[in-house]
Amino acid sequence: MKAPAFWWREPGLAAAALAPAAAIWGMAAARRMAKSGESAPVPILCVGNVTVGGSGKTPTCLKLAALLRREGFRPAFLTRGYGGSLAGPIRVDPLRHGSGEVGDEALLLARAAPTIVARERPAGAALAAALGADLVVMDDGLQNPSLCKDLAIAVFDGAVGIGNGRVLPAGPLRAPLDAQWPRIDAVLVIGPGEPGERIAAEARSRRLPVLRAGLAPARDAALAGHRILAFAGIGRPEKFFATCRALGLDVAAERSFPDHHPYRADEVKALLDEADRSGLLPLTTEKDAVRLATLGEAEPRLSRVRTLPVEVAFEDEEAVAALLRERLSVPSFRHGPQARAP
Repeated sequence: MKAPAFWWREPGLAAAALAPAAAIWGMAAARRMAKSGESAPVPILCVGNVTVGGSGKTPTCLKLAALLRREGFRPAFLTRGYGGSLAGPIRVDPLRHGSGEVGDEALLLARAAPTIVARERPAGAALAAALGADLVVMDDGLQNPSLCKDLAIAVFDGAVGIGNGRVLPAGPLRAPLDAQWPRIDAVLVIGPGEPGERIAAEARSRRLPVLRAGLAPARDAALAGHRILAFAGIGRPEKFFATCRALGLDVAAERSFPDHHPYRADEVKALLDEADRSGLLPLTTEKDAVRLATLGEAEPRLSRVRTLPVEVAFEDEEAVAALLRERLSVPSFRHGPQARAP
Protein backbone atom coordinates (compact mmCIF):
# COMPACT_ATOMS: atom_id res chain seq x y z
CA MET A 1 0.00 0.00 0.00
CA LYS A 2 1.21 3.49 -0.84
CA ALA A 3 0.86 5.91 2.08
CA PRO A 4 -1.70 8.65 1.32
CA ALA A 5 -0.18 12.11 1.07
CA PHE A 6 -2.60 13.52 3.66
CA TRP A 7 -1.00 11.36 6.36
CA TRP A 8 2.02 13.68 6.34
CA ARG A 9 0.11 16.99 6.41
CA GLU A 10 -1.89 18.76 9.10
CA PRO A 11 -5.17 16.88 9.77
CA GLY A 12 -7.86 17.83 7.26
CA LEU A 13 -11.14 16.55 5.85
CA ALA A 14 -9.80 13.14 4.87
CA ALA A 15 -8.45 12.49 8.37
CA ALA A 16 -11.70 13.70 9.93
CA ALA A 17 -13.78 11.43 7.71
CA LEU A 18 -11.71 8.43 8.77
CA ALA A 19 -11.73 9.30 12.47
CA PRO A 20 -14.42 6.73 13.43
CA ALA A 21 -12.48 3.91 11.78
CA ALA A 22 -9.28 5.17 13.38
CA ALA A 23 -10.92 5.11 16.81
CA ILE A 24 -11.87 1.44 16.37
CA TRP A 25 -8.40 0.55 15.09
CA GLY A 26 -6.75 2.46 17.92
CA MET A 27 -8.77 0.78 20.65
CA ALA A 28 -8.01 -2.66 19.26
CA ALA A 29 -4.29 -1.88 18.89
CA ALA A 30 -4.02 -0.44 22.41
CA ARG A 31 -5.82 -3.45 23.90
CA ARG A 32 -3.47 -5.81 22.08
CA MET A 33 -0.35 -3.93 23.15
CA ALA A 34 -1.40 -4.14 26.81
CA LYS A 35 -0.96 -7.92 26.83
CA SER A 36 2.05 -9.44 28.57
CA GLY A 37 4.76 -11.11 26.53
CA GLU A 38 6.85 -14.23 26.91
CA SER A 39 10.44 -14.14 28.08
CA ALA A 40 13.13 -15.28 25.66
CA PRO A 41 16.26 -17.30 26.50
CA VAL A 42 18.43 -14.35 25.37
CA PRO A 43 18.07 -10.55 25.55
CA ILE A 44 15.80 -8.95 22.95
CA LEU A 45 16.63 -5.62 21.30
CA CYS A 46 13.61 -4.35 19.38
CA VAL A 47 14.03 -1.72 16.67
CA GLY A 48 10.60 -0.45 15.67
CA ASN A 49 8.63 2.62 14.78
CA VAL A 50 5.34 4.10 15.87
CA THR A 51 4.14 4.71 12.30
CA VAL A 52 3.82 2.63 9.16
CA GLY A 53 6.30 3.25 6.37
CA GLY A 54 10.04 3.56 6.23
CA SER A 55 11.83 5.37 9.04
CA GLY A 56 15.14 3.54 8.72
CA LYS A 57 14.58 0.45 10.89
CA THR A 58 16.52 -2.04 8.79
CA PRO A 59 19.68 0.09 8.36
CA THR A 60 19.48 0.78 12.11
CA CYS A 61 19.30 -2.94 12.86
CA LEU A 62 22.36 -3.56 10.70
CA LYS A 63 24.34 -0.80 12.41
CA LEU A 64 23.34 -1.90 15.91
CA ALA A 65 24.28 -5.50 15.15
CA ALA A 66 27.72 -4.31 14.07
CA LEU A 67 28.11 -2.42 17.36
CA LEU A 68 26.94 -5.45 19.32
CA ARG A 69 29.51 -7.67 17.61
CA ARG A 70 32.15 -5.11 18.56
CA GLU A 71 30.95 -5.45 22.17
CA GLY A 72 31.41 -9.22 22.03
CA PHE A 73 27.83 -10.35 21.36
CA ARG A 74 26.75 -12.95 18.81
CA PRO A 75 23.53 -11.34 17.54
CA ALA A 76 20.91 -12.83 15.26
CA PHE A 77 18.12 -10.96 13.52
CA LEU A 78 14.44 -11.74 13.99
CA THR A 79 11.82 -10.47 11.57
CA ARG A 80 8.25 -11.30 10.61
CA GLY A 81 9.28 -11.53 6.98
CA TYR A 82 6.76 -9.01 5.70
CA GLY A 83 5.80 -9.73 2.11
CA GLY A 84 7.00 -13.33 2.30
CA SER A 85 4.93 -16.51 2.29
CA LEU A 86 6.81 -18.49 4.95
CA ALA A 87 5.44 -18.36 8.50
CA GLY A 88 8.54 -19.91 10.06
CA PRO A 89 10.33 -20.13 12.31
CA ILE A 90 13.02 -20.67 9.72
CA ARG A 91 16.59 -19.49 9.20
CA VAL A 92 16.93 -17.44 6.04
CA ASP A 93 19.19 -18.87 3.37
CA PRO A 94 19.84 -16.25 0.66
CA LEU A 95 20.94 -19.01 -1.73
CA ARG A 96 17.64 -20.83 -1.34
CA HIS A 97 15.04 -18.24 -0.36
CA GLY A 98 13.68 -15.33 -2.35
CA SER A 99 11.82 -12.20 -1.31
CA GLY A 100 8.53 -13.91 -2.16
CA GLU A 101 9.25 -16.41 0.60
CA VAL A 102 10.93 -14.39 3.35
CA GLY A 103 10.50 -10.73 2.33
CA ASP A 104 13.10 -8.21 1.19
CA GLU A 105 14.24 -7.06 4.64
CA ALA A 106 15.13 -10.58 5.76
CA LEU A 107 17.40 -11.09 2.76
CA LEU A 108 19.24 -7.85 3.49
CA LEU A 109 19.68 -8.76 7.15
CA ALA A 110 20.86 -12.28 6.31
CA ARG A 111 23.88 -10.81 4.52
CA ALA A 112 25.15 -9.53 7.88
CA ALA A 113 24.12 -12.10 10.51
CA PRO A 114 21.96 -15.21 11.02
CA THR A 115 18.36 -14.18 10.37
CA ILE A 116 15.17 -15.87 11.50
CA VAL A 117 11.77 -15.31 9.94
CA ALA A 118 8.90 -16.09 12.29
CA ARG A 119 5.32 -14.89 12.49
CA GLU A 120 5.35 -16.16 16.09
CA ARG A 121 8.16 -14.09 17.57
CA PRO A 122 8.80 -16.25 20.72
CA ALA A 123 9.37 -19.30 18.52
CA GLY A 124 11.74 -17.26 16.36
CA ALA A 125 13.74 -16.07 19.37
CA ALA A 126 14.00 -19.67 20.65
CA LEU A 127 15.35 -20.82 17.27
CA ALA A 128 17.90 -17.99 17.21
CA ALA A 129 19.15 -19.01 20.65
CA ALA A 130 19.27 -22.68 19.62
CA LEU A 131 21.47 -21.70 16.66
CA GLY A 132 23.99 -20.04 18.99
CA ALA A 133 22.88 -16.39 19.18
CA ASP A 134 23.29 -14.76 22.58
CA LEU A 135 21.14 -11.75 21.65
CA VAL A 136 18.30 -11.10 19.21
CA VAL A 137 17.89 -7.90 17.21
CA MET A 138 14.22 -7.71 16.30
CA ASP A 139 13.47 -5.74 13.13
CA ASP A 140 10.03 -4.21 13.79
CA GLY A 141 7.57 -5.54 16.35
CA LEU A 142 7.28 -2.60 18.75
CA GLN A 143 3.50 -3.07 18.76
CA ASN A 144 3.74 -6.88 19.01
CA PRO A 145 3.32 -7.88 22.67
CA SER A 146 4.16 -11.59 22.27
CA LEU A 147 7.81 -11.24 23.28
CA CYS A 148 9.34 -9.25 26.15
CA LYS A 149 11.80 -6.62 24.94
CA ASP A 150 14.83 -5.74 27.03
CA LEU A 151 15.55 -2.61 25.02
CA ALA A 152 13.03 -1.08 22.61
CA ILE A 153 14.30 1.70 20.33
CA ALA A 154 11.72 3.65 18.36
CA VAL A 155 13.07 5.08 15.10
CA PHE A 156 11.69 8.34 13.69
CA ASP A 157 12.30 10.08 10.38
CA GLY A 158 13.20 13.62 11.41
CA ALA A 159 11.55 15.06 8.29
CA VAL A 160 8.05 13.72 9.02
CA GLY A 161 7.96 12.55 12.65
CA ILE A 162 4.49 11.16 13.32
CA GLY A 163 2.86 12.84 10.33
CA ASN A 164 -0.59 14.18 11.13
CA GLY A 165 -0.55 12.36 14.48
CA ARG A 166 -3.64 10.27 13.70
CA VAL A 167 -4.07 6.51 13.94
CA LEU A 168 -4.63 4.28 10.91
CA PRO A 169 -6.42 4.76 8.57
CA ALA A 170 -6.73 8.49 9.37
CA GLY A 171 -2.96 8.80 9.74
CA PRO A 172 0.24 6.77 9.89
CA LEU A 173 0.25 5.82 13.59
CA ARG A 174 0.06 2.07 14.19
CA ALA A 175 -1.54 2.62 17.58
CA PRO A 176 -2.36 5.61 19.81
CA LEU A 177 0.82 7.26 21.05
CA ASP A 178 -0.36 6.98 24.67
CA ALA A 179 -0.27 3.20 24.23
CA GLN A 180 3.12 3.24 22.52
CA TRP A 181 5.25 5.56 24.67
CA PRO A 182 5.29 3.20 27.71
CA ARG A 183 6.80 0.51 25.46
CA ILE A 184 9.68 2.70 24.27
CA ASP A 185 13.06 2.78 26.06
CA ALA A 186 14.92 5.12 23.71
CA VAL A 187 14.26 7.27 20.65
CA LEU A 188 16.40 7.48 17.54
CA VAL A 189 15.78 10.44 15.22
CA ILE A 190 17.27 10.00 11.75
CA GLY A 191 17.90 13.16 9.78
CA PRO A 192 17.00 16.79 10.46
CA GLY A 193 13.56 18.39 10.62
CA GLU A 194 11.17 20.17 12.96
CA PRO A 195 8.92 17.06 13.31
CA GLY A 196 11.92 15.15 14.63
CA GLU A 197 12.74 17.96 17.05
CA ARG A 198 9.21 17.74 18.47
CA ILE A 199 9.60 14.01 18.97
CA ALA A 200 12.95 14.53 20.69
CA ALA A 201 11.44 17.11 23.03
CA GLU A 202 8.59 14.76 23.92
CA ALA A 203 11.03 11.91 24.57
CA ARG A 204 13.19 14.08 26.82
CA SER A 205 10.10 15.13 28.77
CA ARG A 206 9.55 11.43 29.41
CA ARG A 207 13.21 11.05 30.46
CA LEU A 208 14.00 8.78 27.54
CA PRO A 209 17.42 8.79 25.86
CA VAL A 210 17.40 10.60 22.50
CA LEU A 211 19.85 9.32 19.90
CA ARG A 212 20.65 11.08 16.63
CA ALA A 213 21.78 9.71 13.30
CA GLY A 214 21.91 10.36 9.59
CA LEU A 215 22.00 8.18 6.49
CA ALA A 216 25.24 8.02 4.55
CA PRO A 217 26.35 6.01 1.51
CA ALA A 218 27.72 2.65 2.63
CA ARG A 219 30.29 2.78 -0.16
CA ASP A 220 31.14 4.77 -3.25
CA ALA A 221 28.56 3.79 -5.86
CA ALA A 222 30.44 5.68 -8.62
CA LEU A 223 27.34 7.57 -9.73
CA ALA A 224 28.87 10.99 -10.28
CA GLY A 225 28.51 12.24 -13.84
CA HIS A 226 25.40 10.19 -14.57
CA ARG A 227 21.89 11.51 -15.06
CA ILE A 228 19.66 9.36 -12.86
CA LEU A 229 16.23 7.75 -13.11
CA ALA A 230 15.55 7.04 -9.43
CA PHE A 231 12.80 4.61 -8.50
CA ALA A 232 11.75 3.01 -5.23
CA GLY A 233 9.00 0.94 -3.64
CA ILE A 234 9.61 1.70 0.02
CA GLY A 235 7.65 3.39 2.81
CA ARG A 236 8.60 6.89 1.68
CA PRO A 237 10.17 6.86 -1.80
CA GLU A 238 10.64 10.62 -1.59
CA LYS A 239 13.15 10.02 1.22
CA PHE A 240 15.27 7.99 -1.18
CA PHE A 241 14.99 10.69 -3.83
CA ALA A 242 15.98 13.36 -1.29
CA THR A 243 19.00 11.30 -0.25
CA CYS A 244 20.08 11.06 -3.89
CA ARG A 245 19.81 14.81 -4.34
CA ALA A 246 21.60 15.49 -1.04
CA LEU A 247 24.52 13.46 -2.38
CA GLY A 248 24.68 15.76 -5.37
CA LEU A 249 23.34 13.24 -7.89
CA ASP A 250 21.67 14.53 -11.03
CA VAL A 251 18.19 13.06 -10.56
CA ALA A 252 16.36 13.68 -13.83
CA ALA A 253 13.31 11.47 -13.12
CA GLU A 254 11.63 9.93 -10.06
CA ARG A 255 9.23 6.98 -10.04
CA SER A 256 7.40 5.83 -6.89
CA PHE A 257 5.85 2.46 -6.05
CA PRO A 258 4.06 1.16 -2.93
CA ASP A 259 6.06 -0.18 0.01
CA HIS A 260 7.43 -3.72 -0.55
CA HIS A 261 6.12 -3.56 -4.12
CA PRO A 262 6.54 -6.87 -6.02
CA TYR A 263 7.76 -5.62 -9.37
CA ARG A 264 6.26 -7.09 -12.52
CA ALA A 265 8.31 -7.65 -15.65
CA ASP A 266 6.27 -5.11 -17.60
CA GLU A 267 6.85 -2.42 -14.96
CA VAL A 268 10.59 -2.96 -15.02
CA LYS A 269 10.59 -3.00 -18.82
CA ALA A 270 8.81 0.35 -18.84
CA LEU A 271 11.37 1.81 -16.42
CA LEU A 272 14.32 0.57 -18.44
CA ASP A 273 12.75 1.69 -21.71
CA GLU A 274 12.35 5.17 -20.25
CA ALA A 275 15.95 5.15 -19.05
CA ASP A 276 17.17 4.09 -22.51
CA ARG A 277 15.14 6.73 -24.32
CA SER A 278 16.37 9.53 -22.06
CA GLY A 279 19.93 8.37 -21.54
CA LEU A 280 19.43 7.89 -17.80
CA LEU A 281 21.02 5.46 -15.34
CA PRO A 282 18.35 3.53 -13.38
CA LEU A 283 19.02 3.69 -9.63
CA THR A 284 17.10 2.12 -6.75
CA THR A 285 17.41 0.98 -3.13
CA GLU A 286 18.92 -2.27 -1.86
CA LYS A 287 15.47 -3.42 -0.74
CA ASP A 288 14.07 -2.86 -4.21
CA ALA A 289 17.03 -4.63 -5.79
CA VAL A 290 16.28 -7.74 -3.72
CA ARG A 291 12.74 -7.84 -5.12
CA LEU A 292 13.91 -7.13 -8.66
CA ALA A 293 16.15 -10.20 -8.48
CA THR A 294 13.06 -12.44 -8.46
CA LEU A 295 12.47 -11.55 -12.12
CA GLY A 296 15.51 -13.62 -13.00
CA GLU A 297 16.06 -13.73 -16.75
CA ALA A 298 12.71 -12.15 -17.60
CA GLU A 299 14.48 -8.80 -18.12
CA PRO A 300 18.11 -9.16 -19.27
CA ARG A 301 18.73 -5.43 -18.77
CA LEU A 302 18.38 -5.77 -14.99
CA SER A 303 22.15 -5.75 -14.72
CA ARG A 304 22.02 -2.08 -15.69
CA VAL A 305 20.08 -1.15 -12.55
CA ARG A 306 22.39 0.30 -9.90
CA THR A 307 21.73 0.46 -6.17
CA LEU A 308 22.52 3.13 -3.60
CA PRO A 309 23.46 1.34 -0.38
CA VAL A 310 23.12 3.52 2.71
CA GLU A 311 23.99 3.00 6.36
CA VAL A 312 23.07 4.68 9.61
CA ALA A 313 25.76 6.99 10.99
CA PHE A 314 25.21 7.79 14.68
CA GLU A 315 26.19 11.27 15.84
CA ASP A 316 27.50 9.78 19.11
CA GLU A 317 28.28 6.12 18.53
CA GLU A 318 29.82 5.64 21.96
CA ALA A 319 26.59 6.83 23.63
CA VAL A 320 24.69 4.19 21.63
CA ALA A 321 27.22 1.51 22.60
CA ALA A 322 26.94 2.54 26.26
CA LEU A 323 23.14 2.20 26.11
CA LEU A 324 23.48 -1.28 24.61
CA ARG A 325 25.93 -2.33 27.30
CA GLU A 326 23.76 -0.94 30.08
CA ARG A 327 20.53 -2.54 28.98
CA LEU A 328 21.68 -5.80 27.40
CA SER A 329 24.82 -6.95 29.21
CA VAL A 330 23.71 -7.31 32.82
CA PRO A 331 22.93 -10.87 34.02
CA SER A 332 19.40 -10.02 35.16
CA PHE A 333 18.21 -8.45 31.96
CA ARG A 334 14.45 -8.63 32.48
CA HIS A 335 13.94 -4.96 33.25
CA GLY A 336 12.33 -3.53 30.10
CA PRO A 337 8.90 -1.88 30.01
CA GLN A 338 7.21 -5.02 28.70
CA ALA A 339 8.50 -6.96 31.68
CA ARG A 340 6.81 -4.42 33.92
CA ALA A 341 3.50 -4.61 32.06
CA PRO A 342 0.70 -6.17 34.09
